[in-house]
Amino acid sequence: MKNIVLVISILVMISCGSQNGDKSRAKAASNLSESELMAKAEAFHKKYFTVDTHNDTALRIRNRDENGNPVNSQVTFPMMREGGLNAAVFAIYMSQRERTEEGHNLVFERTYQSINNFRKYVEDYPGVSIAYSSEDLLRNKANGNLSVVLSIENGYAIGTDIKNLELFRDMGIMCMTLCHNGHNEICDTSTDSIPEHGGLSNFGREVVKEMNRLGMMIDVSHASTKTLYDALEVSEKPIFASHSSAWSLKHHNRNLKDHEMKAIADKGGLIQVAIGGFFLSDEPRDSISVRHIADHIDYIKNVVGIEHVGLGTDYDGGGWVRDMQNASQMKNLTVELFRRGYTEKELALFWGGNFIRFMKSQNL
Repeated sequence: MKNIVLVISILVMISCGSQNGDKSRAKAASNLSESELMAKAEAFHKKYFTVDTHNDTALRIRNRDENGNPVNSQVTFPMMREGGLNAAVFAIYMSQRERTEEGHNLVFERTYQSINNFRKYVEDYPGVSIAYSSEDLLRNKANGNLSVVLSIENGYAIGTDIKNLELFRDMGIMCMTLCHNGHNEICDTSTDSIPEHGGLSNFGREVVKEMNRLGMMIDVSHASTKTLYDALEVSEKPIFASHSSAWSLKHHNRNLKDHEMKAIADKGGLIQVAIGGFFLSDEPRDSISVRHIADHIDYIKNVVGIEHVGLGTDYDGGGWVRDMQNASQMKNLTVELFRRGYTEKELALFWGGNFIRFMKSQNL
């Protein structure tokens, strides 16, 4: 019995020592100068895998400069390298239009063509690879290559034919946002005040099950509260919100309330902070900065833990703050979080470790 007590005491001491060491290092980092903090951020981004789980850049590739990069875009591959961003989820965004047979046929064709166009663009770009698994992401990081994860934003793209899911999955789509700013055949959105399906429709429940079967990540950003809870009930795997912030800090219908975040986290999911000023603060647009992003990260960390929070900028879809205007400035957020006392371990989880774990939970 004495031996058991001794072992437990030693483990507690080791644990406390480790925690105290982390706190001491965090305190020391918070006292560094700006140049020292940036140097620390530079070293961090070289060492650890980093990912942004949502941008709308894929549809901007039609207008490119002489180097093949989209013009007036917040995300280019050179910008990602400059910002120390190893991977990003590029969404094939489809706006909500007529929910008719003709409308559904048209959006399917547009989605199909857009995926093909963007895939070819990525495959022709040196030093960039499409990733289909967590292993791909980590291998690309180790080899110095950038990763692209393909997504569809708005389940409207599949119309009423569930077979379209498998077709898109075979084209490399790893994730789908169930809806956008309007109800579709799958579910109710957060932006329509009058519900249509009362959450997931019967078709939507089958869509969630099929996404589980195919290994497609279920994204509930834009979804109504009832849709979110229905997705949690139906899905056998964790779900995530690829670009949503905290409602308690900014009362925007696209942001998540505490109980929604806790429900997602309780099943192993993620809340990825969006950085559009309208998601972050009521202050004037030009005064909203990286500190407001960090406020939301702090808040979500305190509600559900650092293991369930990450970043989904929504670049080229409204994501913008004055000192993180594009993907080249990602390290500014790392500097701010170091300044606030975040440890290297916490930032490794926030910037990519959580997403790697999430992908593994999908058997990806």
